[in-house]
Amino acid sequence: MSEFHPEPLNGLKRTHYCGVLRLEDAGKDVVLMGWVHRRRDLGGLIFVDLRDRSGMTQCVFNQAVNAEAFEKAGLLRNEFVIAIEGKVAPRAVPSTNETLETKDIEINVEKLHILNPCKPLPMNISDDQIPDDGLRMQYRYLDLRKPRMVRNIALRHKVAKSVRDYFDGQGFYEIETPILVASTPEGARDYLVPSRVNPGKFYALPQSPQLYKQMLMVSGLDRYFQIARCFRDEDLRADRQPEFTQIDVEMSFAERDDVLDMIEGLIHHVFDSTVKAELPEKFQRMTYADALEKYGSDKPDLRVDMVIQDITDKVGKTGFGVLDAAIDEGKRIKAFVVKGQGGATRKEQDLFKNFGVAAKLPGLFFIARTQGAVKSSLLKYLGEEKAMEICKATGTEEGDLLVVAAGESRPVSVALGKVRLDIANRLNLLNPKEFRFLWVVDFPMYSWNEEENRLEAEHHPFTSPLPSDVDKLESAPLEVRAAAYDLVLNGCELASGSVRIHQRNMQERILRGIGLSMEEAEEKFGFLMTAFGYGAPPHAGIALGLDRLTAILAGESSIREVIAFPKNTNGVDLMSGAPVVVTDEQMKLVHLKYDL
Repeated sequence: MSEFHPEPLNGLKRTHYCGVLRLEDAGKDVVLMGWVHRRRDLGGLIFVDLRDRSGMTQCVFNQAVNAEAFEKAGLLRNEFVIAIEGKVAPRAVPSTNETLETKDIEINVEKLHILNPCKPLPMNISDDQIPDDGLRMQYRYLDLRKPRMVRNIALRHKVAKSVRDYFDGQGFYEIETPILVASTPEGARDYLVPSRVNPGKFYALPQSPQLYKQMLMVSGLDRYFQIARCFRDEDLRADRQPEFTQIDVEMSFAERDDVLDMIEGLIHHVFDSTVKAELPEKFQRMTYADALEKYGSDKPDLRVDMVIQDITDKVGKTGFGVLDAAIDEGKRIKAFVVKGQGGATRKEQDLFKNFGVAAKLPGLFFIARTQGAVKSSLLKYLGEEKAMEICKATGTEEGDLLVVAAGESRPVSVALGKVRLDIANRLNLLNPKEFRFLWVVDFPMYSWNEEENRLEAEHHPFTSPLPSDVDKLESAPLEVRAAAYDLVLNGCELASGSVRIHQRNMQERILRGIGLSMEEAEEKFGFLMTAFGYGAPPHAGIALGLDRLTAILAGESSIREVIAFPKNTNGVDLMSGAPVVVTDEQMKLVHLKYDL
């Protein structure tokens, strides 16, 4: 048979998915449909691994039993779309692939229907080859056929379903908020959409549903959630896309601990529904100030200890210029312990020093406890007795390495935090199957924008200050702490939320603090402040990154691996070509013209 014509289904119905049949199904007549994953011709027998989203089943074409189907099977190539009719039988030699759930059965094929051929593939579909990212994005519909990608998309579905089930059980309403909204300052650039019927005016795509979910609380709907699409025109990286999905939550008559308890319940429910990992009943909590001091980050990865410690007073004056100068200038000497690395070679220590250079540290020093002694380039300045005292005070035990640096207190902690993670990655200490959650609380209310020479909201301008710090709003704004909280998982910011402002006078004070005049505030947020005058309840909320949560559960380092159709780092959809140039006529309809 030299050619064929694709066949219609003609009423043929699939009876099973390819990955569901087991030994107890032997003897059943079945109809399977899917893609040819692999074909092996053994002379009088042709074996075809037939694949769909559920898995694979081996199909056997026997020339002695059915010559017509056997001859037709000779035309098959990878990724042909076919249907087969046949009977389930015990596999003559069970597959040794323990991950193949159909390893004990095969299908003796009686009829083959070729539904559509496939051209030579631009990329391999098999799981053991990862093609170039550009090729994957261009042929995303092929990439999504890979078993790994099918698993990731299925996991995302399970996570979303689990979220909906949990919040429904907690009395939340799922409510959709608008996609075309007014542009408001929320920290990132907006995507703008011109209005055809309102010349010169623009909608924005929402960076988040923040103002609308607060309106829902004012409306008395009490408990809201949404798996919401959000849009931010910002530079991209592994955990960032121009459009992303967040699990958006808001609760009336709620304080911080109400939200934290609710979200801990959600996380337990999602994990129980997906990866079945053991989690602590309550998640650890840490202030923003402590997180930066101890880990050099507001999203510390707790899978390794390596706590940063201030050892300035323990070191004191030594005669070593770098450390003495740091102390004279009011700087701090800080360190962390790397367990089991006391015997690190000079080459390995040089690699660690390179991590310090990348973190912009002026110098990185080591004190090692090995073979019952203390070894360090600082030994001639510290002396053995003081070096041993420092080791004991920092918990540096036999076989450990103490990493030391000096500088301004906050910057040196941040730099050592980066070195800490670089070393942990180098030593493979970050177990992807370990899940360490942390609530970081009491964030600063404001940060200082050097470029614009003004205060800006650390989270967003609808966050309440801590009641104890309200008196400092005008007199010492950078000392004010916010009733804000982040949920961190394995060094990744998984969620961010706060207790919201619900009174007009407080909202006005915060907007003035970030440099908005009352005229500007009224123009941008007038509807919000007006609503606060009509009986707004106290409320609080949070938003969790669905993409990030799913990526971590899937063991992926990039959220692109759990999004069906992501953009590349330039914000381009290589499959469809978006963004594209539109016609002059389309530009006229929205009252715009090019000026490039």
